[in-house]
Amino acid sequence: MAYDSYSLIRVTQEGPLVTAVVSNPPINIITMALFGELARLAAELEADPSVLVFVLKSADPDFFLAHFDVEALIALADAPEPPTEASNAYHAMCHAFRTMDKVTIAQIEGRVGGGGAELSMNFDMRFGVIGKTIINQMEVPIGILPGGTGTQNLPRLVGRARAMEIILGGIDVDALTAERWGWLNRALPADQIDAFVDALARRIASFPPEAVRLAKQSVDNAALPIAEGCAAEAALFQQLLFSDPARAAMRRFMALGGQTREGELRVADISAAVAGG
Repeated sequence: MAYDSYSLIRVTQEGPLVTAVVSNPPINIITMALFGELARLAAELEADPSVLVFVLKSADPDFFLAHFDVEALIALADAPEPPTEASNAYHAMCHAFRTMDKVTIAQIEGRVGGGGAELSMNFDMRFGVIGKTIINQMEVPIGILPGGTGTQNLPRLVGRARAMEIILGGIDVDALTAERWGWLNRALPADQIDAFVDALARRIASFPPEAVRLAKQSVDNAALPIAEGCAAEAALFQQLLFSDPARAAMRRFMALGGQTREGELRVADISAAVAGG
């Protein structure tokens, strides 16, 4: 796909890796226009079999996605009848980024709040910047509640009590706290996040695609009762084990020094070499 029909998002593709940079000045509010482009991008990514890893970034170093457009919410509230499909459409977009057979990574270098934070929660991984990244759910203080999957995803990420503190308190959560609570994978120095996320995204994108896709599916099966999840894991493992790419990759792993003392001391490097070979 070309990914060239966006005005608020700059999309680039390098093989199986797609990177999107949001630019909606002055503070990356999720306007209806940006919402439409994000939803359309999610649908295009979901339908593109060539993509394995997707990274979402911001052109503004101070704001990732500020929050959903409050003026648009007021217009919805003033409508004669509640347009419930708008909320469902936002949920559908969030679910698409969570469930698509791609690895989704949010590189959050500035503030993220409201619907932007909720969208980020649906990504497979989130990385932030020490001293820059701030998360805020500002809905309760303005008389509403997080309606873009936040009340459901946040307790799963940080636990019920901390979700209550964030949602009911409307507090700012700094990057180091967000990392400690599980909202961020890592909080990194500003001069390291770009290289770290890029290296991780490219590393994952270099691995056998079916292994990446089914591993994500298997991790998501942890939401099932453990016996069901383990049964599903076993089935996915068998599916991969008897595939030609797996046979070739395992043989190359052994040829490069896997299962030797020296090789196992640098197993992450060998794994990268397997993918590169």
